Amino acid sequence: MQTDVVQYFLELVAIDSESKNERAMADRIKADLTAMGAQVSEDEAYHQTGGNAGNIYAWIEGDESLEPLLFCAHLDTVKPGNGVKATITDGRIHTDGTTVLGGDDKSGVAEIMIGVKRILDSGIRHPPIELLFTVSEEIGLLGAKLFDKSRLRSSIGYAFDTHQVGELVYGAPAQNSILITIKGVESHAGVEPEKGVNAIRVAAEAIASMPNGRIDIETTCNMGIIEGGVATNIVPNKVIIHGEARSHNAAKLEQVTADIKNSVEQVVMRHQFPHGKASFEFRSQREYDSFSIPEDHPVLSLAMAALAKLDIPALVQKGGGGSDANIINAAGPTILICGTGMNKVHTVHEDILVSELYRGADFVQTLITIHAQGAEG
Repeated sequence: MQTDVVQYFLELVAIDSESKNERAMADRIKADLTAMGAQVSEDEAYHQTGGNAGNIYAWIEGDESLEPLLFCAHLDTVKPGNGVKATITDGRIHTDGTTVLGGDDKSGVAEIMIGVKRILDSGIRHPPIELLFTVSEEIGLLGAKLFDKSRLRSSIGYAFDTHQVGELVYGAPAQNSILITIKGVESHAGVEPEKGVNAIRVAAEAIASMPNGRIDIETTCNMGIIEGGVATNIVPNKVIIHGEARSHNAAKLEQVTADIKNSVEQVVMRHQFPHGKASFEFRSQREYDSFSIPEDHPVLSLAMAALAKLDIPALVQKGGGGSDANIINAAGPTILICGTGMNKVHTVHEDILVSELYRGADFVQTLITIHAQGAEG
């Protein structure tokens, strides 16, 4: 296994692993973990994700008098993530502009793997280490949802899946996914349009009237996908809208979701005619719950100590996105989200500094080292 985090990262981003196609990435990580002496297993999450690989779980034996530590990252990338051609220019790793780089989350995978390998190669006293590498994170945290969390033995852990090294995200919002189906009445658009009820128009009016974007410091919502219509000469009879709402506050999340539904209902009521009536179906589903870690929690104290030792400024804040940490925190262990250096993620302009990869691996190594030393002191 490669021991330099930059070279290892370059090898990982060259492996195609868009969501549901993580097989080659999973095989590489399993092989490297096995070579490190870990007990490695893969679950069968792919049966439900529709993909070709499961979550990779590993246990590395350590001093049983020490509490174990969990590290987590995800194996998949967003599209376009196949055929990545990575280049280093002036200390910055980027692509040729035709694909994402895949630093989300292969920077996290690389930093965890190299940081742990350094500990094992050094022969120093260390705690038992748990590693969880999930699949299909980018399409709804599917791998983490399907993983058997009862297998986890650590009480604290770190999910490496946010931006600059030193960023510590101690809270994240809950999310409701929203599916709205608006039904109209079809008719010939050129011959008898007055006999139709245009579902696209109803949908447009509804979207224009509903809450959108930043609601307050804790709450956001967005309609992200709209589908409807089959031809320009047919008054469309159905539109499907996919959206979401997020909030750190449960009551606010339910309120903004209700406000969105009410907006649709009010517009639909205005499109009730003798020749036809608009109607709608509204479905909201909780995708994951919020979490908030107390400022004095050991998981945060350990991270702050490790950053201080490395002279890396800490940026402690709540986040606006969901991650595997939402799912794991809900299951029991307390998981802090940590930055890896990823930048401009989910775009073809994505990049990462070489220096950030080194600092991320140093951070993993130092977390483990200080955890073991703290038990001694």
